[in-house]
Amino acid sequence: MGRRTSKKVVALVGRPNVGKSTMFNMLARSRKALVDDTPGLTRDRNYAEVVIDDKSFVVVDTGGFEPTTDDVLLSQMRGQTMIAIEEADLVVFLGDGKAGITASDEEIVRTLQRTEKKIFYVVNKIDSEKQENLAYEFYRLGIEKLYPVSAMTGYGMGELVDDLVAEIPSAPPPSEEAESPSDLAVRVAVVGRPNVGKSTLINLLLGEERLVANPEPGTTRDSIDTIVRSHGKEYLFIDTAGIRRRSRVVDRVEKYSVIKAFRSADRADIVILMMDATEPLTEQDARIAGYAYEKGRAIMLLLNKWDLVRKDTNTHLAYLEAARNTLKFLDHAPVLTVSALKGTRAAKIFGIIDDLIARYRKRVPTADLNKLLEQATALQPPGVHRKKRPIRIYYLTQVKTAPPTFIFFCNYPESIHFSYKRFLENRLREAFDFGGAPLRLFFKKREKRGETDRV
Repeated sequence: MGRRTSKKVVALVGRPNVGKSTMFNMLARSRKALVDDTPGLTRDRNYAEVVIDDKSFVVVDTGGFEPTTDDVLLSQMRGQTMIAIEEADLVVFLGDGKAGITASDEEIVRTLQRTEKKIFYVVNKIDSEKQENLAYEFYRLGIEKLYPVSAMTGYGMGELVDDLVAEIPSAPPPSEEAESPSDLAVRVAVVGRPNVGKSTLINLLLGEERLVANPEPGTTRDSIDTIVRSHGKEYLFIDTAGIRRRSRVVDRVEKYSVIKAFRSADRADIVILMMDATEPLTEQDARIAGYAYEKGRAIMLLLNKWDLVRKDTNTHLAYLEAARNTLKFLDHAPVLTVSALKGTRAAKIFGIIDDLIARYRKRVPTADLNKLLEQATALQPPGVHRKKRPIRIYYLTQVKTAPPTFIFFCNYPESIHFSYKRFLENRLREAFDFGGAPLRLFFKKREKRGETDRV
């Protein structure tokens, strides 16, 4: 098994209303979503995986993470820019060609010019060659190359996208990916909003279970992967440096830490989404969970600070129901309440990880799958195509593990209702004890001999 690497992260930076969201939507059109129709999966995404040829990267619209505090705008923009520099691989600065340079633009550009990151300076809202003179004002900021574009119409975007993609490495075939001793360990990422207790939890686990090794820095700058041994098993905790050593930059603008969660989820097998039990779930919790889910990671929900919650006989059920309602797409994910500060129930984490990874890597014999398919379709037929022809599912096979992925061969895959797909998923989950592991179901067209598409 090759080592997973996190995808390059491209952050769109600029003051409000310069067109970051429009640029984001234009780039995101290349994204191939796996689960667009999953109920409860947040539609208000501020991230997308962009796929162009054999290259892919994650683009993040910083507009969705702008602070809502009473701080002055310039201070907010400075903080966000610093976070983007800290966490992203490539930064796209957007200015507004029609509005011209503002104090916020100058502040952001000066900050960007002091970094070693690759920066693309873009002047948006330039709709034609005649309007390109509106962009020239930005050259006085000492910018060597400007991209006059219109994210709305696509004018000038070709050159920008070509130059951006040139900075993204091609994905190597799995057989060419380097292997390391750490590939034998379960890769665990602890993610969540700042101040939910990630540092406390990681330090608790490392302190009690003893630090075994500090491998070389990972794929992100200053990140450290840490191997922890518990009951004779090894667990690779991903990018613990950013958790154990709190960044002053992240302290200033908390919301942008979601980028670090994206990076960690890319490289993990198990994602522990840590939340503050004393606060309601937030949009950012849903964003992080949604990203990990779309990447096919096994997810554990960890409600921390449980010692601070006022309890009665229904407290646990109420919190569990609230988490399930907010994150409906994680209805099978295990939930654990802990106090990282006091260490309460933290030891159970490793048992849940063991349980999840066993199901995450499980493979079911084809004969058993098709016996289940026969029983399921007899119990509840898959319906009809265009109200005339019966839908038939001929064959089922598991094509991969981690996560368990299945292909159903049928005659009219486009007519299979989402509710029936959920029915099949639940049957698989119950029959083969997949527990909290994520399952991926794909439906592929295959005509049965002698059957035609005529209706």
